[in-house]
Amino acid sequence: MRKMFAILFSFLLVLSLCGCAPKKEEEIPAGETSSIQVTDQIGRTVTLERPAEKAVSTYYLVTASMLTMGLKDKIVGVEMKANSRGLYQLAAPELIELPGVGSGKEINVEAIASLEPDVVFLPKKQKDAADVLGGLGIPSIVVDPETYEKFNELISIIGKVFGNQDKANELISYYDGVVSEVSSATANADTPSVYIAGDSSILHTCGGGMYQREMVEIAGGECVSAPLEGSSWTDISLEQLLEWDPEYIFVVSYAEYAIEDLLKDETLKDLRAIKENKVYMIPSKIEAWDYPQPSSVLGLYWMAGILHPDIIEEDRYIKEAASFYKNYYAIDVTDEDF
Repeated sequence: MRKMFAILFSFLLVLSLCGCAPKKEEEIPAGETSSIQVTDQIGRTVTLERPAEKAVSTYYLVTASMLTMGLKDKIVGVEMKANSRGLYQLAAPELIELPGVGSGKEINVEAIASLEPDVVFLPKKQKDAADVLGGLGIPSIVVDPETYEKFNELISIIGKVFGNQDKANELISYYDGVVSEVSSATANADTPSVYIAGDSSILHTCGGGMYQREMVEIAGGECVSAPLEGSSWTDISLEQLLEWDPEYIFVVSYAEYAIEDLLKDETLKDLRAIKENKVYMIPSKIEAWDYPQPSSVLGLYWMAGILHPDIIEEDRYIKEAASFYKNYYAIDVTDEDF
């Protein structure tokens, strides 16, 4: 009996050494594929052969979202001026060293191609570059997350492209939870009028199709520039601002002027927000919380706390920020960062 087992064992060993043993890959069902198909945010159908391993992001909103999903190692090229991003300096300094290959103003197709990415993310302003890259065999996804719904869609697209849908769903669930909490809490409150002042001037504001307008409304306010068409920053006249006469003015953190400049401006002295000293700069030093990106949930808490301090604690955003940046970026932040 022992001799029989010895002979059988020797026979099986010879088979395995000769490469005759069954291979695992042969067990994969015929026709199975790992290809991925997504519809980008201008309606283009994009197909990838497999989950992306190398990506180029020419848009900060995508890059920041990828970081929250633990995908920084997949990024091989980033948007220009990455070294100016406070978030990268704290959470992913290695991104600053990557090639800057594009922005909303220009795309360096040759530099992108040299990185041999599996996928490229482009802002809507650079949608024409998608066809050029496609001609080189490089899949590209055009994004335009200018609404609450479109932001969630962007996160879902990123999750699908990298085979990381669970992480995407987790982030969407967190974001939805904050939106639900803030909007429900302020649903029956008064809706004070709010004016969002843009980067270059007090007379530069958000169009009605922009994410900032929606943020104000979720936080329980009325965005006075909502009637303006379009999803881009728009110049208005002084007369228009005086006619709107907002109760609050929120200045973006990347403004090229100071709040003191507005308070001292004689042409603005009759505005309610100026007379009542209700002019505030949106935090923070790390990144702009009014962008359509994950940290905008902190901007929602901040706005709601300013507009409705009796409902949402004014400093709630500080408490939430500490948890948010620790959980999603593995960095510690302090009050001074805001």
